[in-house]
Amino acid sequence: MTDHNHNGGTQAKRQNRGLLIALAIVIVMMVAEIIGGLVSHSLALLSDAGHMMVDGLALTISIFALNLAQRPANTKRTFGYHRVEIMAALANGVILTLVSVFIFYEAYQRLRNPPEVRSGLMLTIAILGLAANLVGIWLLHRDREANLNIRGAFLHILGDTISSVGVIAGAIIIGITGKGITDPIIAIIIGGIILWGAFRLVKESADILMEAVPGHIQLDKVTAAIQGIPGVQSAHDLHIWTITSGIFALSSHIVVDDVLVSRSGEIVKDVNSLLEKQFNITHTTLQLECLKGGAVCESLVCEMRRPGENEKEH
Repeated sequence: MTDHNHNGGTQAKRQNRGLLIALAIVIVMMVAEIIGGLVSHSLALLSDAGHMMVDGLALTISIFALNLAQRPANTKRTFGYHRVEIMAALANGVILTLVSVFIFYEAYQRLRNPPEVRSGLMLTIAILGLAANLVGIWLLHRDREANLNIRGAFLHILGDTISSVGVIAGAIIIGITGKGITDPIIAIIIGGIILWGAFRLVKESADILMEAVPGHIQLDKVTAAIQGIPGVQSAHDLHIWTITSGIFALSSHIVVDDVLVSRSGEIVKDVNSLLEKQFNITHTTLQLECLKGGAVCESLVCEMRRPGENEKEH
């Protein structure tokens, strides 16, 4: 247990350090792109700066959530503050969506009246932005799959990187052809990429908050695996959900043979071992039932009632 806590603490410190460095880079480049965008009259560059501004807010939220999530559980919040990370990821997704809408609106205005763009300055700032974003990606890529909150921050930086590439391409095209309409077209492409990433982030966050079955787990396979354990007759009222990134929970009623209490303990241990090894489910609540001497709920998912609903039926 001590090693697990130590490793978790070390990982959290590394994630926090990466987010802080990425935030500092984003702030510096945001200021540079705002100035460069205003001077060069480039909407693509200003769009990228606006995206970076939102990234700064998103990274700040991520840092706050990451530190808050480390607080221990208490008698009021028995699962601790793990869900704060998911709420931060959801907030980041919503913010990204709003940024995309703003970019689309501004691009529409520029399409109607394309301005004269100073492609040289636009190209210089965009190249600096690309270099900064690549550093941010390197800092966050290691933990993006292990933590949804970090993944949200990573998507922000990745979106900025793609934006920088788009701005560079736009600056080169404008420099060669002199057509300023390329600038808002690049901005629209950037907005679309940001919107797609935002949609995925919001969907995954919402699924976790709705306690949906994790995407990599199939309920019928878990049920079959449990029922394959010696001494288990069937499993029902099975629920699987995500507490936070990488922490999966399960509760189930398990019908077992008429065995000694000591054997029941062995069955629970076997079920927990199987769930952890095959499905990475580490938090379980199992209720053992025996057909002898009592009826068992026959439905796959038992009906959930609020207190007092049974009385209303009579």
